[in-house]
Amino acid sequence: MSNQTIDEVCEILEYIKENNTVPRNIREAASESSDLLKDEEQDQSVRISTVLGKLDEISNDPNIPVHARTLIWEVLSKLESI
Repeated sequence: MSNQTIDEVCEILEYIKENNTVPRNIREAASESSDLLKDEEQDQSVRISTVLGKLDEISNDPNIPVHARTLIWEVLSKLESI
């Protein structure tokens, strides 16, 4: 398992969280996902599958800007590669 990949994913999620052009519900989901990935108490595969589900759901949100959707897809593909 690559901690570097998790760090990269968290950086992208932090960027989304702090981007005011992204709707609040999507920023909140990015924030929750980042927090969850950093939670060392849970099994890593459980954390990743939970985050994959959450991000997959918001990537289908019709209100998500194109640049944010692209970043979410990048995060999903990085997580799926772990």
